[in-house]
Amino acid sequence: MIDSKKLKEIENEKINLITLVLLTLFTAGSLFAGGGSRNGTAGASQLLVPVGARGVSMAGATLVDATGVESLYWNPANLARGEYNTYALFSHMNYFADINVEYGAVSTNIEGLGALAFSIKSIAVGDIPVTTVQNPDGTGQTFSPSFITIGMTYARMLSDRISVGLTTNIVSEKIDLVSATGIAFNLGISYQNLGNIDGLSFAVVLKNLGPQMDYDGSGLNVKAISTDLSRPTQYYKIDAASFELPSTLELALGYNYQFNETNSLIVNGVFQNSNFYGDEYRFGAEYAYNDLFFIRGGYMFMPELDSDSNTFGLSAGFGINYNLGGLGLKLDYAFRQMKFFNDNHVFTVTLGL
Repeated sequence: MIDSKKLKEIENEKINLITLVLLTLFTAGSLFAGGGSRNGTAGASQLLVPVGARGVSMAGATLVDATGVESLYWNPANLARGEYNTYALFSHMNYFADINVEYGAVSTNIEGLGALAFSIKSIAVGDIPVTTVQNPDGTGQTFSPSFITIGMTYARMLSDRISVGLTTNIVSEKIDLVSATGIAFNLGISYQNLGNIDGLSFAVVLKNLGPQMDYDGSGLNVKAISTDLSRPTQYYKIDAASFELPSTLELALGYNYQFNETNSLIVNGVFQNSNFYGDEYRFGAEYAYNDLFFIRGGYMFMPELDSDSNTFGLSAGFGINYNLGGLGLKLDYAFRQMKFFNDNHVFTVTLGL
């Protein structure tokens, strides 16, 4: 028999979950209404570049089971579910067209307060030749675009099943003599053992919510002659159009099946609705042996768009998890197919203490 106290706790969990999900979906409904009319108009696409080998290898279907510091990009709510109190993560990805993505994050869990984390993502494009109307083949000068995202995350367990998290991202983009800076928020809710079924988990995540951004800088100054005023040739500043952030709503469901003490299988699915692109369906799986060795795979598709619109194909990877006398060491690798470009390779090292 379940005592009255336990029944009350379960009832409170249900109320909390329903309230949080309804609030999230209500907010998302107002943000994504008419999203199809805005397809292709969002900016700050660096926010959509994933990080972490485990998540990439499972096609991003890790909203329910990525925990600790590796959950920051996918679902900040699961930061509070880490096995260790303190984490450090370093990741490198060979993206495409010689673009590299570097990512680092640290986190700590403070008893009575919750989990806190700091992360930074940098996208290196490399040197690009400067061209002008007079010198279409280049002036001999170069510039290096800079795309940096700095994140601060807070997560907390509301009960032994429900966790919530919020990430505040500072977004910085610089291209030669113009730059843009903005702020974006990610909100995540995670619920484990849904319906009292061990291993069944559910998550809702809203990503990249924030005000519009626009570019500014001396690169917008142009030399021109006013046709309606008696003024000599002078510089005028172009007002750059503002752009929206690539906001997304993601719903996830996953199940962790334990064959026995040493073998387990995770199967996850994610539906993503975007305010700038077609809906995405992502599926991922992970086989684990003795919580030591992992094999992963995943696939993402967009049924609303033609096949050429989906740049990415199958993804796969593996991981090794080892405890060095209280220090957790995790090494992960991911491979992701790309059309028209070289395939992606992601390497991640995670330390837990």
